[in-house]
Amino acid sequence: MLSAALVLASIVPSGQSFDCTPTAVWDGDGPIWCAEGPHVRLSGIAAREMDGTCSPGHPCAAADPRAARDHLVGLVGKRTGTRSTGHVAVTGPTMRCRSAGGAGGNRTAAFCVSPQSGDISCAMVRDGYAARWDRYWRGHRCE
Repeated sequence: MLSAALVLASIVPSGQSFDCTPTAVWDGDGPIWCAEGPHVRLSGIAAREMDGTCSPGHPCAAADPRAARDHLVGLVGKRTGTRSTGHVAVTGPTMRCRSAGGAGGNRTAAFCVSPQSGDISCAMVRDGYAARWDRYWRGHRCE
């Protein structure tokens, strides 16, 4: 288990497992803000940006960005409002995540498993709200 100092750090080191109790979601691949501190960018997937575009060099999912974000919110918990930042406020059960390292800025790339929805990256791809990004999938297995 990570020490409290590491969990509160901006980026959880690659290979480390950590808890994430979701408090906010930005779009269909994150970040998911965790009560424990990290901001999780879901590993192995790509969803449209909130303006409907796809970032250059990223796979492009067909799903509407708001539908993808709302689906992710439902996978991690329940919508409780909208923050002044534009993030959807959520409450949900604590997920277990495994870091794949930094994802730009203060985000940690991670595969997360929710007790209510299972593997979140797998669910987003399976349900058609995100595209699998082979470059970052790294042999991940959906169960």
